[in-house]
Amino acid sequence: MQFKSLRLFMAVAETGSFMAAAKQLHTVQSNVTTHIKKLEEELGAQLVHRTGGVRLTSAGLALLDYAERLLAVHDEALMLFQSAENATGQLRLGSMETTMALRLPPILAAYHADFPEVDMTLATGPTASLIEKLMDGQADGVFVAGAIDHHRYHSLKVFSEQLVLVSSTPMTSAPSSEELLTATFLAFRQGCSYRQRIELLLASQGINAVRVFEFGTLDAMLGCVAAGMGYTVLPRIIIEAHQHRFGIHAMELPSEIANIDTYFVTSEPATWSPALARFVDTLHQQARL
Repeated sequence: MQFKSLRLFMAVAETGSFMAAAKQLHTVQSNVTTHIKKLEEELGAQLVHRTGGVRLTSAGLALLDYAERLLAVHDEALMLFQSAENATGQLRLGSMETTMALRLPPILAAYHADFPEVDMTLATGPTASLIEKLMDGQADGVFVAGAIDHHRYHSLKVFSEQLVLVSSTPMTSAPSSEELLTATFLAFRQGCSYRQRIELLLASQGINAVRVFEFGTLDAMLGCVAAGMGYTVLPRIIIEAHQHRFGIHAMELPSEIANIDTYFVTSEPATWSPALARFVDTLHQQARL
């Protein structure tokens, strides 16, 4: 069924006349007749009585309810894109735990203030699982470490982080290879890009494996580091924000390990919904890209 046919059918039902329906929708009567006949052929039922005035049959009355709902949803979808400056709908985001902790709150707050009709959901996780969510269509965009080299995805660099080695005690020099060999590290679960930097740090010291405990939340990890359970590697901005609260200490790492960029990865711009397009605009404004 074509939406045009349904709209003409509703006009006939409202005016009680093929001629009046044609005039209301700025077309000719023969066009109305053709579309009504086409609907009747598709449905296998007579929709209107054509003698003694145009009246809907019982089949026509049944279709009328569906036609009203179908056209309402159709018009709502059109409005979603035609009123792009006043975005509505849903926005599904994913982010690394550390990015969500400090970088995103002011951006999300600014976006919500400008577009309060958009329903936002945000899931946190390691980079690998976030990319998987994006590729499976479970997220509209994700904040991850590093860009994706794929023609279907658009990567926008939003933050530059400097990773540091974190412990419960002050460090005046880097731990020796012997100390690292017997050390315990705390990290997010497998797939976390910062965990990969721990492996790079150890590899630079000729160490292939150490004990790594996995954590699901940032607070739990920092609390256990503060208690002397082991080391972790996290962005400097996170440690500066939580240093006094947890009593933790940080030391700089070599630049090839420390420097890492956070990207917002999403589909190609041509596929963006108004809600997603306005979010990217907000990112440009708030992150000063």
